[in-house]
Amino acid sequence: MTPALQGLLTIAIGVSGCVGYFYLSNQFLDKVLFPPRGPNAGRNINRANVIRPWLFLFPALAALGLYLAYPVVETLRLSLTERVPSGGYRWVGLDNYTQMAAEPKFWEAMRNNMFWLIVVPAMSTAFGLLVAQLTDRIRWGNFAKSLIFMPMAISFVGASVIWKLVYDARPAEQDQIGILNALYIFFGGTEPNTWLTIPFWNSFFLMVVLIWIQTGFAMVILSAALRGIPEETIEAAILDGANPFQIFFKIKVPQIKTTILVVWTTITITVLKVFDIVFAMTNGQWETQVLANYMYDKLFRANDWGVGSASAMVIMLLVTPILVWNVRNARKEME
Repeated sequence: MTPALQGLLTIAIGVSGCVGYFYLSNQFLDKVLFPPRGPNAGRNINRANVIRPWLFLFPALAALGLYLAYPVVETLRLSLTERVPSGGYRWVGLDNYTQMAAEPKFWEAMRNNMFWLIVVPAMSTAFGLLVAQLTDRIRWGNFAKSLIFMPMAISFVGASVIWKLVYDARPAEQDQIGILNALYIFFGGTEPNTWLTIPFWNSFFLMVVLIWIQTGFAMVILSAALRGIPEETIEAAILDGANPFQIFFKIKVPQIKTTILVVWTTITITVLKVFDIVFAMTNGQWETQVLANYMYDKLFRANDWGVGSASAMVIMLLVTPILVWNVRNARKEME
């Protein structure tokens, strides 16, 4: 069976299953469980109407429970246990967390994640806002936006391969295929640098990849927000003698502040989960370790499910407050 036919068959089965579920569940509710007849007809109708929304929500709740709640509970359980040689697991409490906190690689990952959190959301949002503002003022702005948004269509691994070639270093007697080293040699450098092996700075070279990708996302969202600003406020500022910088920073930015914060926090969540870029470019070597890569090393290389699950819980705990803050802000906006 061809992949296209398999896809069509899957869609047909999925749609038919959903239609069948909703039809049969409503028939069971109305015909068997709470039939609208007899002396209790009114009460049955009210009960059926109370239950009916939950019939529609049940598939989504079941999927969330299976693919979200269960993995979280299971990861928490694994973080509090350890495998025994004879098979099974043994309860160890917080020992895995204690062992993780004693490892220098964990604190290296925490430190690098903090650097990523400070640099990437700020730079991506700033560049996205700058591009959104400038491209709206030029004739070929839509073409420029398309070019800047294009990295969003590339996977993180694909982008990592591209930038690994940018940072590539060959022996001094050979031609440099890495753009950065080629420029470095052209402008007077003597020896090509292995950029990704330079401690501290190599983390920033990795951050460039995510900034390159996320700038397009920030640009699209913020461009839409800028277009939604009432023209009357800008015209009033111009009549009052405001210059372009004052209009941008004192009129436009305050009116899209909520959107800027949403973009910032969305990129922050992406940064906390960053894995592909580090894995593909340095594999956490040369002091570039991050939490997600540390978790992968523990789970699938060291086969230490306890410490690996503990690091996964740390990532979840760091992400949760930002998610809660985003949801609260969204609710306030709806009110």
